[in-house]
Amino acid sequence: MEIEVRGLTKKYSSIIAIKSVSFIMRPGEVVGLLGPNGAGKTTTIKILAGLSEPTEGEILFKGKRISNNMREYKSRIGYLPEHSEIYPHLTAFEYLQLVGALRNIEKKVLNEKIQGFMKLFGLENEMHFSIGSYSKGMKQKVLIVSALLHDPDILLLDEPFSGLDTNTVIVFRTLIKKLAEEGKIILYSSHLLEEVEKICSRVIIIHNGSILADDLIQNLEKLMNVDSLENVFKQLVISEDSDETAKKILDLVKHK
Repeated sequence: MEIEVRGLTKKYSSIIAIKSVSFIMRPGEVVGLLGPNGAGKTTTIKILAGLSEPTEGEILFKGKRISNNMREYKSRIGYLPEHSEIYPHLTAFEYLQLVGALRNIEKKVLNEKIQGFMKLFGLENEMHFSIGSYSKGMKQKVLIVSALLHDPDILLLDEPFSGLDTNTVIVFRTLIKKLAEEGKIILYSSHLLEEVEKICSRVIIIHNGSILADDLIQNLEKLMNVDSLENVFKQLVISEDSDETAKKILDLVKHK
């Protein structure tokens, strides 16, 4: 039940967002997708989620092109976007009822699931308040629930910890690992290197729309003779010494 990405390229007029991106994701893996802003992470995830069509290339799920049966493929995905226009006038309960109905979850089961999730995420007393009154972290919890409601086989997580409190981060970090143990395919995109190192065994590093590395974290560290994922990332992506850049910024701060 693997996903194979073959030669994905996405162009916007003359701008190439990603170029010839290829990789495989397997059940039980948590694959980290790393790269600086504008590297092509979100573009790649949107194509994987079926929300954007590639200019070139294809995606195979269980050996078949997803373009041949996009509806069935999308039904297997739980997608947590980096930014989402969640309906502010709806309550969390109403929003999740809408999501569940679109996923064809039986109403009684759906209501039980929503109530259970809201209690576990500490939103039991606020689930009938409008989402517009929620903090960023509360909205993120609702989005996490919406991605998990239908028990998807594939999870695409784009900056999933944005706005979350420390306790929820620890719970969700553990949950991701348990979902992988259940045989889910998980792609985890983030700029937080420490979190990726804690959650993912394998990482894909993308820069300027192209893949620079794709391997187990320990293999990359050994290959590049460094002791952390941060140092792997620095060697592959950051062209200027970080200490030197910090000194230049400090000089500007002190300039009078």
